[in-house]
Amino acid sequence: MGFVTQTPMRSAGAAPTPADASTQQPAPTRRRSAGAAGRGRNLDGHRWVARPKEAYTLPALTRRLVGDLGSWRDYPRSLRLWYWLIPTLTAVLGGILRFVRLDTPHNLVFDETYYVKDAYSYLVSGYERAWPDKANDSFIAGNPGILLDSPEYVVHPPVGKWMIAAGMWLFGPESSFGWRFGAALTGTLSILLLALIAQKLFRSMTLGAVAGLLLAVDGHHLVMSRTSLLDIFLMFWILAAFGALLMDRDDGRRRLAGRLAVQASSSPAGVPTRLQLASGPWLGVRWWRLAAGVCLGLAVGTKWSALFFLAGFGLLTVFWDLSARRIAGVHGWIAGGILKDGLPAFLSIVPVAGLVYLSTWTGWFQSSNAYFRHWAEANPSAQWGWIPNALRSLAHYHLEAYKFHQGLSADHPYKASAWSWLVMGRPTSFFYESPKQGTGGCELPSCTSAILSVGNPLIWWSAAVALGVLLFWWIGRRDWRAGAVLAGVGAGYLPWFMYPERTTFFFYAVSFEPFLVLALVYCLGLVLGRRTDPLWRRRSGLLVVAVFVVGAVLLSAFFYPVWTAEVISYQDWRARMWMPSWI
Repeated sequence: MGFVTQTPMRSAGAAPTPADASTQQPAPTRRRSAGAAGRGRNLDGHRWVARPKEAYTLPALTRRLVGDLGSWRDYPRSLRLWYWLIPTLTAVLGGILRFVRLDTPHNLVFDETYYVKDAYSYLVSGYERAWPDKANDSFIAGNPGILLDSPEYVVHPPVGKWMIAAGMWLFGPESSFGWRFGAALTGTLSILLLALIAQKLFRSMTLGAVAGLLLAVDGHHLVMSRTSLLDIFLMFWILAAFGALLMDRDDGRRRLAGRLAVQASSSPAGVPTRLQLASGPWLGVRWWRLAAGVCLGLAVGTKWSALFFLAGFGLLTVFWDLSARRIAGVHGWIAGGILKDGLPAFLSIVPVAGLVYLSTWTGWFQSSNAYFRHWAEANPSAQWGWIPNALRSLAHYHLEAYKFHQGLSADHPYKASAWSWLVMGRPTSFFYESPKQGTGGCELPSCTSAILSVGNPLIWWSAAVALGVLLFWWIGRRDWRAGAVLAGVGAGYLPWFMYPERTTFFFYAVSFEPFLVLALVYCLGLVLGRRTDPLWRRRSGLLVVAVFVVGAVLLSAFFYPVWTAEVISYQDWRARMWMPSWI
């Protein structure tokens, strides 16, 4: 048997340096000194190649498959506190921006007119009930108890509305802070989650901090976190599923390393037998993958567009396992990966997500008056009669909702084609008022109070360019991290091009916005350079990244008034409308 190559994965080492974001590749070749010349004649001193007996030891397999830093526990003791503190600080900053003046405006903003009232209906009945005419005025006035007894037909699943209802349960349905609390908390937690994911993905605390900070100050994410629409909840569960799959990637590789090492240690040759390497071992129950299935079920239970993430992430995790078996030296890594990883991955994700999704309709099942609840009893079927009536009624509900979504082509002043999302061609105006002088905090002849779901231009336009860089790094350098980020963007973005006639809005893009931030941070990591680069190179890279981050923060401060309905002069509002299509 020949020598087994080992591609080491660089780690953050003893300091949270930004070099860890560079692509996984062998360390640059160094000129050999006189002392190193002797080592060049054999394997001593070369980490990229090992004898077979050494290659299948647990440390060698773990280093090859996971790298030096697979967990926060692998960091030096002095840095473990910072591993958690840095993401927490970015989340605290984001929370301040999201919770301060969260009750302003005390009005049902944009589609809050649907989801907030549906959430209150959930608190009262467990399903959506209809409202009388001019119900918004009564609801805003603090008198929500005017629900009708008849059910309401809605086309979105329950999870997001239950999360809105939780805030209303805590702070009261008459409080605009209460009906937005769930969105603000979810948006804040997503900042913490993204910073942790970036740290694990790039193995750099610096880049984790940058990722959390950029998401914390971005206007699009900020507006969606301060408004009770469903998309911020969709984004959170998708991001949580991605994080769980990242954890599963390392966990699966550790299991593979451990089981191959046990097989090797029990073999006289010190390596697994050919039969054992034919397909590799089964890796057991993957608990993080089950957690991802739960999160994806909750995501689909928020909006059906999460189905594309379910498919994309499912394929992504299988590709990761195929690659692990190939790197470990498994001969039949394709067949072995499909049978021993692919099928278990399907069973761990798809049925679990389906059961979780079905459970989110518990309120509908337990009701006696929800929309279409007894459709099956009124429409008996000889062909499908073996299906329980409740499930058949729910299936009919879903069919009707699907038809609604397919036929949604009504004109809207703020509809935006998916082609324009990355450049923010037509952001959605959630709220606009022109208070008169002497009212509503206006002390000028002409004032404006607005909420526009436009992102930070420096972040969004740079992220759009970064996607091209990632595509090159994924195809040209085969960096799995670039592929993972592109998979998240593609699952949330590309499917919308299949429905060019459908009415779509820019705020749908929040579902994949965290992956845009990760793409941008990936490129900032390239600017920072590698740990092996000269000191002048790293300092200049750090300066460029620092200037970029400071510029993004200052630009967010400039746009902040039009994200949070602050009362400013009309001229100041117009100064922030950089494109005519933003008005």
